[in-house]
Formats: sequence, structure tokens, C-alpha cells
Amino acid sequence: MSKTVVHTSSAPAAIGPYSQAVGTGRLLFTSGQLGMDSATGELACGVEAQTEQAMRNLGAILQEAGLSYADIVKTTVFVVDLGDFATVNAVYQRFFEAEPPARSCVQVAALPKGGLVEIECIAVERE
Repeated sequence: MSKTVVHTSSAPAAIGPYSQAVGTGRLLFTSGQLGMDSATGELACGVEAQTEQAMRNLGAILQEAGLSYADIVKTTVFVVDLGDFATVNAVYQRFFEAEPPARSCVQVAALPKGGLVEIECIAVERE
């Protein structure tokens, strides 16, 4: 099975030796997205705004691959402070009208660029 690298200028460029996303077969695996503005390279202010921007960055990558939030089957959310869990959830749920994907949420010691939240996903192309 071959793989396809997905890149869009509508989401921040990778800040290391990795791709924004890689597709293989009907599956798309995204790299973690920080709440960073693709135009400025700056993080949004606060965990709520960073969550919103991270989800929008995922959306841009999904769109480039011909997919949408409805195609996400699994997300992993990384937060620096689990005390932000409710705030992250409030933003996150707005992106899923029905049947949200499976999800893990873990607290980490730190994120790149001093981010407060990072979100990655696996999506599947519908038959």
C-alpha cells in the first residue's frame, strides 16, 4: 500500500522532520496540531483560543485530503494542565455535530513552542 503526504499552507508548517499528515489506503493520520496561526506562526492566547485554532488547523489538513471532521474516527488531545479539560471540551464539541470520534486526552509536561494543547487525529475516507 502506498502512502501520500498531505500538506497545506492553510495550517502551520511542520516545525520538525515530519509531515502535517500521511494517508495510506482510506486512512489519514495527522500530526499533532498546536493552536498556532499558519500566517503568523504565533500561538493563540489561552487554552480556549489554542484549542479552537488547533481544531481549525486539523480541519484545513482534512480539507486538503478531501475529508472533513465527520470523517475523524479517533483523536488524541494533549494538554499541559488537565484543569483545562472542561474548557477544551467546550470548544472541541463544537466541531462534531453528532457522533463524535473516539478520543484520548492526556496531560503532558510540556508541548512545543510553549503550547497549552495539541490535537491529532485519524480519519477514514468513506466508501
